[in-house]
Amino acid sequence: MPSPATLQALRDFAVEREWDQFHSPENLAKSISIEAAELLELFQWGRTPSQTRVEEELADVLTYCFQMAARLGVDIDEIVLSKLEKTRAKYPVELSKGRITKYTDLHP
Repeated sequence: MPSPATLQALRDFAVEREWDQFHSPENLAKSISIEAAELLELFQWGRTPSQTRVEEELADVLTYCFQMAARLGVDIDEIVLSKLEKTRAKYPVELSKGRITKYTDLHP
């Protein structure tokens, strides 16, 4: 998870530029999707992109995700761990280990 210093640096960056006014949940969700598409584009047609470009695009995705979490007032660790528990129930080790099968097809 991001360090408090990283989260503060992101907050400071936006505040210094008065960009918080543009960071509605809707705009942040759009930006996450756009940046995720740019990350995916690096791999289009089976290309092997440079590590630097992948890191830059991943940083953009994460930045918008962190900003959205802050805007919504959610704790990143809490929501990730909560979702992990739900996913753990959907994909028990004994049924899913080493398999790519969707959870709806795991249970007999």
